[in-house]
Formats: sequence, C-alpha cells, structure tokens
Amino acid sequence: MPRRTIRLRRLGGGPAGRRGTQPKVVALGGGMGLSASLTALRRITGDLTAVVTVADDGGSSGRLRDELGVLPPGDLRKALAALCGDDEWGRTWAEVIQHRFESKGDLHEHAVGNLLIVALWEQLGDHVQALDLVGRLLGAHGRVLPMSAVPLELQARVRGHDPADPQGLSTVCGQATVALTPGEVQQVHLVPQDPPAVPEAVRAVLDADWVVLGPGSWFSSVIPHLLVPELLDALQETKARRVLSLNLAPQPGETDGFSPQRHLEVLARHAPKLAFDVVLADQAAVPDQDSLREAAERLGATVALAPVAAPGATSQAEGPAEGSARHDPELLAAAYDRIFRMHGRIGPWR
Repeated sequence: MPRRTIRLRRLGGGPAGRRGTQPKVVALGGGMGLSASLTALRRITGDLTAVVTVADDGGSSGRLRDELGVLPPGDLRKALAALCGDDEWGRTWAEVIQHRFESKGDLHEHAVGNLLIVALWEQLGDHVQALDLVGRLLGAHGRVLPMSAVPLELQARVRGHDPADPQGLSTVCGQATVALTPGEVQQVHLVPQDPPAVPEAVRAVLDADWVVLGPGSWFSSVIPHLLVPELLDALQETKARRVLSLNLAPQPGETDGFSPQRHLEVLARHAPKLAFDVVLADQAAVPDQDSLREAAERLGATVALAPVAAPGATSQAEGPAEGSARHDPELLAAAYDRIFRMHGRIGPWR
C-alpha cells in the first residue's frame, strides 16, 4: 500500500485546547455509547482522544471489511461525527459522513464516512494519519484512533445459547452476533489473540489525566479494549484517573437482566488487576445502590450517581439494539466535569 504525506489546512472550528489548562482525556469504547461520551466530553475539554474498537463485522463496515480486508470504519466514523462541533460546519459534516446511500445496487446502506475513511487508508497507507486528516477536515474537537491496526473478530462463550440446552456452553462468533445473542455471555476473547495495539493509543492512555471507559455495548464495545495486552498494560500503568461509565439499562441480548453491579463483575473477570477511581451511573438506573458501591469498592472506586439520561430515556441500553435510552449530552458533560473537579487537581492541569 503506498504511503503518502498530505498536509491539510485546518478547515473547521473547535477549541484548540490550551495545553496546561485543560484535562487530557482519553475515552475508550465503540458505537453509540462512545459517541455519547465524546459528545459530552468535547464540551469540557479541548484535549480529547477517542480509542475505538475495531471488531465490527456487520452492515456497511462488515461489507467493506470482507471485500477490502480493511479495519471496520463504522465506529471510527461515529466517533468522528460525535466530535464535530455544534456550528454550521460541524453539523453539516456530521450529517454528511453519517449519510447512508439508498439504492438497489452495491452502494445501498453504505455510509459516506465509511467510504471516505477507507479511501484515505488506501491512499495514505496509514490508519492514524488518515483519521487525523478526516478529523481536520471535519473540524473535530479531538482525535480518533483505532485500538488495533488489524481487523479483529470477537468470540464469546455463551451459556444457554441453545434453547434446548439452557446450561450448555456455546461459542458465538462475530461482534454483531454477540451483541444480540440469546443466552448469557460468560467470556469474550479476540481473534487473533493478543493483537497489537496502535502505539498512538497506548501513548495517549499513558499521557492522559483522565481515562473514561464506557458506556456502550459491554461485551462487544467496552471489554474488547481490555483484551489488547498493550492497551490493558497502559490502562493499568497510567497515572491517569480512571472512570467507568455505566449504561442506562441492560442491553437486550448481550447483557439482558444484568444489574449495574453485574456489569462491574464481568469486567473484573476479564481484567482482574485493573482498578478504577470512579464508577459513574445514572441515579435512576441503580435500584440497589449499596450493592453497586460494594462492587465498585472491589475495583478500588467510589460511585458517582447523577441524572445523565435524556428525558424519557428509560427502556433500552445504547448499542446495536438501539432503543429510547440516551445519555443527555449536557447532563453527562456536567457529571464528568464534577468528577474531574472533585477527584482531580484544583487549578492548572499538567
């Protein structure tokens, strides 16, 4: 693949993020959950990096991945759209890259942003440089990085996947399938195992003031970051404070019936040495606050309860099975800001 360096004048607006005056924040996840977090975080810092899962195998991303052997671009595109500003430039570009073609041919349901990202990957031969270029074009309020430079397959061990054998264990393959699987997911892993992390993502985590994991599809967007050894090592070694942001409700299929504390327990099973400082949850989504606090304490964390749901967002969690549950960007931003101020240093950041 040819390598080419392109310099593009910054076209959009957006806070430059004066170094030394704002927290350096890294947000990890994928899909609509990560988009919600980024939409909130860009309101309170100009030094923001998204690290995105690359195991998607459905829809437009899956088709491009299968046909061209590239990273699935869909979650990266969603993260870039979330970082677009609220001015005319940002709104326009967010709508453009999210636009999907409707046709009776091969372009049907392909997103414009997916095609743009893949085209730049082929032109430049560099995933990070291409995504930086798209971000500059959009005037994105932050940087978007893949967690790995190789396409990954998500596999899950699921109990009760076969209705005829409710206690039996089955292996389910593919992120899109895992996200909607019947039965209870016990464990997930990546193929290939121990994939390499993108070096820029590792450096961002190590250099951060705050790292935010979640919300999002728990087994298919959040936990996969912990299955990349170099990224997990960085998360454990960083001097940054760590926030685990919970979903508003269980996701039908993937975490159906999970309590908020159950989410913490399965995450700890995949990364038993990873500690957190704060667990953020919507106060209306936690029926048993004592149990959540006990589970958070086992991770080394305190619990921050705050109203972060959009009005009427009560029925389903964010993820592939999208329902009415949505984080309110302003409320979520206010919650993050309170956490950063209460648990961080007062005054200028490093």
